[in-house]
Amino acid sequence: MKVREAKDFLVAQTAEQAALEGVPLSDLEKRMMYFTESASAAEDPTTLNEQFEAQYDRDKYEKRISRLMHHAYKRVREEGGTALPTWIEAISRLKRGDHYLLVMWGQRPGIHRPELLGMAIGLLVLVGLAGLQWLTRQFPPPNPHLTLAIFLAIVCASFFFRRTIGNALGRFLDKTLSRLLGEKEEGKDSE
Repeated sequence: MKVREAKDFLVAQTAEQAALEGVPLSDLEKRMMYFTESASAAEDPTTLNEQFEAQYDRDKYEKRISRLMHHAYKRVREEGGTALPTWIEAISRLKRGDHYLLVMWGQRPGIHRPELLGMAIGLLVLVGLAGLQWLTRQFPPPNPHLTLAIFLAIVCASFFFRRTIGNALGRFLDKTLSRLLGEKEEGKDSE
């Protein structure tokens, strides 16, 4: 995938999400999503930036586009099909350069970022260990054969039902983290 194809896809998905949400998106706002200071710029970056600065508040624009992109990603993920791998490939392609679109994509941490997922799993392990320590103080230790059997059942279930467990964990983290990060309130402020 080329850089232009990646941007075309992401801009189209964001524009489609804006239309679904009834949020106006001007031609200049779409052109600004293509902004880059590299030699591969579609138009003169200085002129484009001056036009944009004269008409828009950059912070509000970035928040609005970021919110639209994350909503579009969520829609694409729920719909399934070939759009999700294309989205992931487009973001990966843009990460090889310096593109304004990535600033807006990375504006707020989403649950799709590996660092956040790793932190959530680490926190879950710590809570589990603390809970296990509390349980061992409250109750006599269970039969070690039973403990091993439960552990093996969990490992086998996560191996054989990887997608189901992954989807369930994803939904759980999505709902939990969106409540913690205040996604709904943030969406109201930026409209």
